[in-house]
Amino acid sequence: MPVLLNAGAGHADSPVPGYFAGWQQIRVDVNARVNPDIVASITDLSALATASVDAVWSAHCVEHLFAHEVPVALAEFRRVLRPGGFAGIIVPDIQAIAEWIGTDRLHEIIYQSAAGPVTAHDMLWGFGPAIAAGDAAMAHRCGFTPTLFLERLNGAGFAEIALRRRSNLELAALALREVSGGTGRREALMAALEL
Repeated sequence: MPVLLNAGAGHADSPVPGYFAGWQQIRVDVNARVNPDIVASITDLSALATASVDAVWSAHCVEHLFAHEVPVALAEFRRVLRPGGFAGIIVPDIQAIAEWIGTDRLHEIIYQSAAGPVTAHDMLWGFGPAIAAGDAAMAHRCGFTPTLFLERLNGAGFAEIALRRRSNLELAALALREVSGGTGRREALMAALEL
């Protein structure tokens, strides 16, 4: 059975793409209250052996790190991937969010999440209601434009990267541990993961 590392998993009912149905999931989160399999920062995945998972999924987690921690976390993602493995990573698109800020729409609702409405303010600095409830780990400590995101993924040693903008002001990346030998696998994975 293939193994998925859900990095920054959140609550057990937080969705992952249907592609991973039937996979063994290892949930890692810094917040013990969400009952992850491993309580840890994504900057320290030492509880997992090198080349021990087939895929890493990380949606809206990497931006919670300080900028100097991002290369460490991405290197950890690559380290735990088996040959042929890949990472799917989603972060807010600061460049697209800037348009909302520049047109004075900082507090307008961009989309509805399972946790409630999300504004540009939430995407820039972290989900306000969670932070107000005392969950300081939900604060955002860094941000990404397409160029910076690609630079960080390349710097972590991923061999092949596909990056797309999503309609809800997100950047979605598929980062392959090795070159896939053509765009077919990369494009199929992007579609299957809805990146």
